[in-house]
Amino acid sequence: MDAIINFINSQLSSIRVLDIIDVAVVAFVVYKLILLIKETRAEQLIKGIIALFVIAKVSGWLRLYTINWILENTMTLGMIAILIVFQPELRRVLEFIGRNNFFNKSILDIQDEDAKKVSSEIVTAMSSLSRQKIGALLVLERKTGLNEIVETGTKLDALISSELLINIFIPNTPLHDGAVIIKGDKIKAAACFLPLTDSKLVSKELGTRHRAALGISEKSDSLTIIVSEETGAISITENGEITRYIDEDTLREILLEFYKKVNAGFLAEWRTDNERK
Repeated sequence: MDAIINFINSQLSSIRVLDIIDVAVVAFVVYKLILLIKETRAEQLIKGIIALFVIAKVSGWLRLYTINWILENTMTLGMIAILIVFQPELRRVLEFIGRNNFFNKSILDIQDEDAKKVSSEIVTAMSSLSRQKIGALLVLERKTGLNEIVETGTKLDALISSELLINIFIPNTPLHDGAVIIKGDKIKAAACFLPLTDSKLVSKELGTRHRAALGISEKSDSLTIIVSEETGAISITENGEITRYIDEDTLREILLEFYKKVNAGFLAEWRTDNERK
């Protein structure tokens, strides 16, 4: 017993503060990676890779040489396949790291008064479209650039106004079908195509417009506003999650908070989130 206690004490005494920091950083990174791949295709693929690794080790212990040789070579080639299969997830990780740069200055710098005006114009337009049950899809760019999405539509580069937004989404007009991309206080483009979500958890009652909104929110840090043409209900998507049945006041608060975070930068956003908790 004394020998065991002495062994434990010797091991504990050899641990440095840097070792604890090292383990804590690795644990934090692994935790964040798990959150990023949770409920995505990558989660199932990783389970499959772990299963293959376990089977390979077991076949080696049992001296099943043919099976072990096949699995070992499959795992070696699999490292290259992982980079191809996990391309969307790897992109999300790199974008996440790039967005959370302490020295990053937002390109969407809008003053408080301008933010209130822009928010009011968007709320007025979305409320009007909601009452008329006219479908709409609005994407507000944050830090992840959406130029590849802008290229799929018609560039406008026009100041935001409720009248313009309403006219864009009026049925049977040239630009009504697709998404409007907003960057700062300007409408960058209309009639843009968005990627659809691959999630199997999306409600069957949600149509293509809502699936497109979820898709772009999974691939960027944008905020998306949707108006349903069936019910007129207003919804938002952010970080791959959808919130439905938003009223005017709530939408205005969400937009003001959106522009506040955009202008504040990473440190101020971090403080705001912690104060809320």
